[in-house]
Amino acid sequence: MLHEQLTENDVKKIKEEIEYRKLTVRKNAIEAVKEARAHGDLSENFEYHAAKKDKNMNESRIRYLERMLKNAEIVSDQSKSDEVGINNTVTLYMEDDDEEETYKIVTSIRGNSMKGHISTESPMGKALLGHKVGERVYIKVNENFGYYAVIRKIENTDDGGDEIRKF
Repeated sequence: MLHEQLTENDVKKIKEEIEYRKLTVRKNAIEAVKEARAHGDLSENFEYHAAKKDKNMNESRIRYLERMLKNAEIVSDQSKSDEVGINNTVTLYMEDDDEEETYKIVTSIRGNSMKGHISTESPMGKALLGHKVGERVYIKVNENFGYYAVIRKIENTDDGGDEIRKF
């Protein structure tokens, strides 16, 4: 079974979301179903079906998060100050493009390439972990393709505000 890698901060955020969904969202969803049911004929009651769908989506999310916690592998977000680790923002010089790019290294549940958040499970994340400023790193994308990047800067940027990815 695949174990999701989570930091202590990830676990805290997931527990907070579960509690919020159980105490607030669930209560509101049950009330919405009751209110919609009171409107009469359920076969053509759009509000009832929408409320039931919302309630079921919330319950699915709670189960997903609880399963994630149960199967999680807790990883440290601590790294040496001069090495790439989780929650570091890394500036890379991309040799092929002659450009600099900046990425934040995060656990897989916080990965979001649109925001420049690269998972430790991604080819780039795996390649960069543990390397230092000035090192030239080969990032292997697949058997036939890879590229080199030079680490220009490493910053510790854990603001704890990243969202847990939704599925």
